[in-house]
Amino acid sequence: MNQPIDVQHLDGVCLITLNRPDKFNSFNREQALALQEALRAANEDPAARCVLLTGGGKAFCAGQDLGEAIDPAGPGMRTILTEHYNPLVLQIRALSKPVVAAVNGVAAGAGASLALVCDVVVASDKASFVQAFTSIGLIPDSGGTLTLPRLIGFGRASATMLLGDRMTAQDALAAGMVYRVFPADSFAEDALNVARELAQRPTRALALVKEALNASVFANLEAQLHTELHLQLAAAETDDFKEGVAAFLEKRTPNFRGH
Repeated sequence: MNQPIDVQHLDGVCLITLNRPDKFNSFNREQALALQEALRAANEDPAARCVLLTGGGKAFCAGQDLGEAIDPAGPGMRTILTEHYNPLVLQIRALSKPVVAAVNGVAAGAGASLALVCDVVVASDKASFVQAFTSIGLIPDSGGTLTLPRLIGFGRASATMLLGDRMTAQDALAAGMVYRVFPADSFAEDALNVARELAQRPTRALALVKEALNASVFANLEAQLHTELHLQLAAAETDDFKEGVAAFLEKRTPNFRGH
């Protein structure tokens, strides 16, 4: 049985790969908690001077595993946010080392939000970013309502979130969401080289840069995560959410009724 994440150590880089390729690396509880533990270990490991986060297979991360989200025996939306995603977002920002998101394929929903909260985002030319939340009757979470407007501006972020747009890697580069786009054929090595470069730079200075950016850009992160939690729980109670998830799982067009 495959582990939900894979961890390798290469030239001062802690390479963490989301490893549910058959589910497009969508998060379940096991994978979310395993990623939290891997980030904790990387933060405490003096040999790890940069973290590189990527996805196994064709996707970076398709967001939440919706089967788990609607399972009556599953963790439930409140737990998914308070114990899975929000701690991950806070960990990434608090990590004393740079975190590079290597978006190798689709990054949707919470997968897109987690990528964009990283310090450096690089993308394959086959990658895409999808604000998939309203397509199933939910709101952006995992800090997305803070990071995306600051990256691409209010107007474009608002339209993208409301309409559930898919952005290509080149669109994301032009909008300022990603730092570099590399060819798919060489992407794994190109992304690793970015992380290697960071691993060779003055680690303490990078941590202080990150601390300054946290103070200026992410000063209200915890408050925004709390706001997202409150609104997401309200969205999860709607009939439209139930219809959106059912339509997604049944591979049909949802019939939203606005309640």
